[in-house]
Amino acid sequence: MLNYVWLALLFLGIGAAITTDLVDQSQNKYRNNEPLPVIINFQEPFIKGQEKNYQATLNVNLSDFNKFYKENISSDIKEAAKVAIHSDASKNSISFIVSKTDPKIWRDIAAAVGEKDDINGKVKIDSLITPTTASAHIVLEDVSFLKIREVTNAVLEYAGTAVTIALGLIGIMAMWLGVMKVADEAGLIKIIARWLTPLTKRLFPEVPVDHPAMGSMIMNISANMLGLSNAATPFGLKAMEELDTLNPNKGTATNAMCTFLAINTAGMTLIPATAIAIRAAAGSSEPAIIIGTSLFGSFCATVAGITAAKTLEKFPIKKGQFSEWMKSNLRAFAFILAIIAAVLIFVNTGAGKIFSSLFGFVTPELFKSVIQIFSTIAIPLLIVIFIGYGAIKKVKVYEKFVEGAKEGFNIAVRIIPYLVAMLVAIGIFRAGGAMNWLIYILHPITNLIGMPAEAMPMALMRPLSGSGSLGVMAEIISVHGPDSPIGILVSTLYGSSETTFYVLAVYFGAVNIKNIRHSLPAGLIADIAGVLGAVFIVRLLFGF
Repeated sequence: MLNYVWLALLFLGIGAAITTDLVDQSQNKYRNNEPLPVIINFQEPFIKGQEKNYQATLNVNLSDFNKFYKENISSDIKEAAKVAIHSDASKNSISFIVSKTDPKIWRDIAAAVGEKDDINGKVKIDSLITPTTASAHIVLEDVSFLKIREVTNAVLEYAGTAVTIALGLIGIMAMWLGVMKVADEAGLIKIIARWLTPLTKRLFPEVPVDHPAMGSMIMNISANMLGLSNAATPFGLKAMEELDTLNPNKGTATNAMCTFLAINTAGMTLIPATAIAIRAAAGSSEPAIIIGTSLFGSFCATVAGITAAKTLEKFPIKKGQFSEWMKSNLRAFAFILAIIAAVLIFVNTGAGKIFSSLFGFVTPELFKSVIQIFSTIAIPLLIVIFIGYGAIKKVKVYEKFVEGAKEGFNIAVRIIPYLVAMLVAIGIFRAGGAMNWLIYILHPITNLIGMPAEAMPMALMRPLSGSGSLGVMAEIISVHGPDSPIGILVSTLYGSSETTFYVLAVYFGAVNIKNIRHSLPAGLIADIAGVLGAVFIVRLLFGF
């Protein structure tokens, strides 16, 4: 499955890039070799024919710009520029730096042909209006195959990013797996796993209660819920290693692996700290208002992910056994439907008022404060408890810590090829423009579910890239405002799911799993459920 997804990301991205470039070239979108009328204000009197470099201000009338590029900007353009005049007028040149406030088409040209966002071109002085003002025409540098260039840059950038991520994990992996090794030797992990047996036995029936994998999975899920991603990833990778020891068919994901990954891709977190920080930086009056909406969205994603994983693991159903399969799973389906119905009734009726009257003292501020305090002390507390318990049990804590740290180093290095492969494919898909095509194709569906079109890029980017979705969220918030319904929605979308493809690449890469079975469908179902849950709860509470 992952093989086909990877190929699709590559070919769709490159195909979209080539198609877009050919269309742009045939329509001469960037007006190569065509003169644009401008006004140039020199900082000193202009002397015609004298070789000299001038500091100047480039002025472009909005109507001239819109007619030339077929754009729709709303104000004139003024740019600080350098003008080089030669005795041979055909060699006269102009250069200026493009800023974030300039029209997108100029930013695209700068990205394609310039260094540090600068644009160069030829200038023809038509006539002097005053000694320091001239009417002129400029012809900017030729632009061709811009999308293919963006794809090339994305390949190099994302390959470097993948290695940076993996190398950044080495220290964290070594530290946490060292701590885990001490706790495991002391028997603490088995004690924790035994406490949670009623839940874990249902989620992972094929994993023995006292197996090391159980403790690692519990620690991973707990760390994710507290927003401790630095701790969650090492625990998760260790869990995958331990689960692989139970795998009778090496290279193929087990049911437990698929369920574990479904829970991870659902990304249920009590405090979406990153989204809250972005909202606060954007000037939100209530940056933490998304805690409740994100919990609801991620809860929907978690339920859907687990349900999908548990359902899909039963397939394929042998011929003549469908009725027996339905009977054996009827109670599970009924239980899941009952949970979903209860949540919907709770949200849509006055049950929320009853909850508020009983637990009115639990304000969002109090809940946030408690979780933040716990999140702050959780890491040092875990280290003290795990290492301290090991010392009490007379474990050779230093030797065991080093032994576990070595495992962490090896795992972090081993995932580099898988991470490079996935992030490069995602970079090509995004830079090539295939993401925009997908947004256009899915537009009717977004209208059907009531999702604003402006939020669609966020919903599509989130499963692909954490940094990419963070950038999309920040951009949408800057345009619509952090406390607008759309701003709240994209913040909720960020807190309601995880980067599915990244998680699959890293976790399965750690144990050389090539056949991921139903992990990707289960993860994507969780993502879709998270999006639907986020849209539902934000529309209900804030409207669109």
